Amino acid sequence: MGDQHVLGNYGARALTMVRGAGVYLWDEQGQKYLDFTAGIAVCSLGHAHPRLAAVLTEQAATLIHCSNLYQNPWQNQLAERLAGLSGLDKAFFCNSGAEANEAALKIARRYFAQQADRRTEVISLPGAFHGRTMGALSITPKPKYHEGFTPLVPDCHTPATLAEVPGAISERTAACFVEVIQGEGGVHPVPLDVLQAIQQRCRETGTLLVVDEVQTGVGRTGTMFAFEQAGLQPDIVTLAKGLAGGVPIGAVLVREQVAGVMGAGSHGSTFGGNPLACAAALCVLDELAADGFLARVKAVGQYLGERLQELGSEVSGRGLMWGITVPDAQAFVRAAAAAGVLVTAVGDQRVRFVPPLILEREHVDELLDRLQALRVSGGR
Repeated sequence: MGDQHVLGNYGARALTMVRGAGVYLWDEQGQKYLDFTAGIAVCSLGHAHPRLAAVLTEQAATLIHCSNLYQNPWQNQLAERLAGLSGLDKAFFCNSGAEANEAALKIARRYFAQQADRRTEVISLPGAFHGRTMGALSITPKPKYHEGFTPLVPDCHTPATLAEVPGAISERTAACFVEVIQGEGGVHPVPLDVLQAIQQRCRETGTLLVVDEVQTGVGRTGTMFAFEQAGLQPDIVTLAKGLAGGVPIGAVLVREQVAGVMGAGSHGSTFGGNPLACAAALCVLDELAADGFLARVKAVGQYLGERLQELGSEVSGRGLMWGITVPDAQAFVRAAAAAGVLVTAVGDQRVRFVPPLILEREHVDELLDRLQALRVSGGR
């Protein structure tokens, strides 16, 4: 069965995946692949994780969905856990990273709509990616993604360079969105001095600092949140991807003062915070909290970063989120797949490695062994 009835927005896809286990996937032909995509940084515990599978099975037999007309204990527990981990106060649940950033935009606009200055401007960073919905797309400065969808949401601006961002924030700026590491932008960490200058300027102007942790959060960089490593104290944090290990979920974490503007009826999501997704997320957080889990992510991640020097140049990243520069990223991805390794291109010359967080050193060695031919044939 082909994909002839699926909308063609994803283009041609050569592989059909039918099964997974740990850090491996199998296609319909039975070919085994070492998975360094993890569903685009989503499958934090890998594939078919025994405990996560058991939790999902039990939850599916108990309660999958009841809507937000009613409370459910799994949502309440998850909100409490995330508040404790982040230092923020309130959580809103949705179904994806784009939805989380869309909600954050609405919260920022509503916060200032109730103040005398009624700010509407939103600043984002060059190289940013915040999603494909209309609001999230408006703060994603990639012209190719805008084609055919303009006009976008007004008063969203992106300076030409990172150095210009702090100066662009003013007393009319409602919010500044930042990623500590720009994943879709090529896996480039934003310089610490720039992040600190942005935070300082936000404090001076009363602008809300929004940290997009959709890709970097939930242990991906070796700590629960990447903003911890940058010394940031955000007003709003957005999460998704790895939070529920593959079950769709998004979350917006909000400081108490800001959260207060979101009264009954101000926003909503039919599926957001459903029992199945929240139970999965609680399982993921339990696994991450296990003794030594995040320390191993850091250690294995450092080893991966070192060994990636053998495959490309300009190696950058943190934890288990890395990018390298190669002459032709798409050619590299195709050759890697032929060698039994799944990676993604994030630019004409950038390749991203975001394996499951359960990765071990031997999997890194297997990656390099499988890609030996790429090294020999000039992958650099």
